[in-house]
Amino acid sequence: MAARGRVLDVTRLVLRVGRPVLTGIDRAERAYLREFLDRPEPLFLLMKQGRRQWLLPREAGAVLEDWLEAGLVPRGLVERLVARRGAPGLAAWRLRRMALGGAMPDGVAALLARHLPGGGWYFNTGHVNAGAELLEAVRSVPGLRVAVLVHDVIPLDFPQFSRPHSVAEMGALVEAVVRHADLVICNSAATRDDLARHARRHGPLPENIVAHLGTEAVEPDPAALPANLPLDRPYFLALGTLEPRKNHALLLDVWDKFHAEVPEAEVPRLFLVGRRGWRNEDFFARLDGSPHLGRTIHELPGLPDGAVAALMAGARALLMPSLAEGYGLPVAEAAAMGTPVIAASLPVYLEFVGDYPVYVTQGDLYSWAARIQEQLGTDAAVHGAMRRCVPQVARKTWAGHFQSVLSKTC
Repeated sequence: MAARGRVLDVTRLVLRVGRPVLTGIDRAERAYLREFLDRPEPLFLLMKQGRRQWLLPREAGAVLEDWLEAGLVPRGLVERLVARRGAPGLAAWRLRRMALGGAMPDGVAALLARHLPGGGWYFNTGHVNAGAELLEAVRSVPGLRVAVLVHDVIPLDFPQFSRPHSVAEMGALVEAVVRHADLVICNSAATRDDLARHARRHGPLPENIVAHLGTEAVEPDPAALPANLPLDRPYFLALGTLEPRKNHALLLDVWDKFHAEVPEAEVPRLFLVGRRGWRNEDFFARLDGSPHLGRTIHELPGLPDGAVAALMAGARALLMPSLAEGYGLPVAEAAAMGTPVIAASLPVYLEFVGDYPVYVTQGDLYSWAARIQEQLGTDAAVHGAMRRCVPQVARKTWAGHFQSVLSKTC
């Protein structure tokens, strides 16, 4: 009997080649790639380019992992021409040369059946290339089943925070999952509840599990921080893409309040760590025009993981005033490190870090300012001693995640 195999969709990861920083969803897809590469079962990768799906061998996974870590340098004239479309274009061009085959939508089932005669599982973990057409084709292959990891349904609940196309794409993803998935993996019970609420219009939610995402222990690397970064006074950290649902505007309000009340030398620093996102033009205009930018407020996009860990280790607190989160990896990472957290009271935080953060009502400027001032109210030595006494929250591991997932898919 032919061995059962796995097919991991890596369309999203290919699109991330060349980026200095991966998002939480990117990291989850990379964790699946690493896990499956380390396991003995037959492994194939699926990559969408245009309308065509390309089936890649296991070896392509190790190559892709190297590109995500070390980058991709064009070799020769042809590759330099291809690279004009960006690193993802060059990555896809190289991977197609390794492909076992490619197919348009009407040929995907035959392509997969040819290489997976024993069936197995197809995993989509990145909210990309998860349309009904593909999932239906995969599921039509004898013995091949579909597992989809859902990270959130935020565009459906908060369309005002999302790109217009994201709302339609998320609606299509929910419908495809309901109609064609054999297993739905949810990163939290909060996500599962939200998904089930939206799934009702299409039918019952398929078999599902909650498997919390792993948080990776990263060694702080102070040498990776910008050379001129001012660390001469207490600072707070806000970590994540600068997009509307992260509610960074509230933090600007808080810092304006601080500046109105005390001399600048007594105002703590605020580090905004993350790239600029979407539908946030008013915030960007306000940030760019702020007299405090570059003085007590510092925007830090594109920091490597070691630098972020170094900032996290020294911060008075991580500030998370988000209006919505699917998971909130920065909170999990801060809690595992023992860094204090001041956060909006979201169900997902309560689920996986309990009462570790100091919770503050969303949008309550005065309460946020008061909690930040309380955290600021000790000198550095006392603060360090207090921090060492704070019990850390057990780090969620990828081993635990995959134990739950593989118990359902082996």
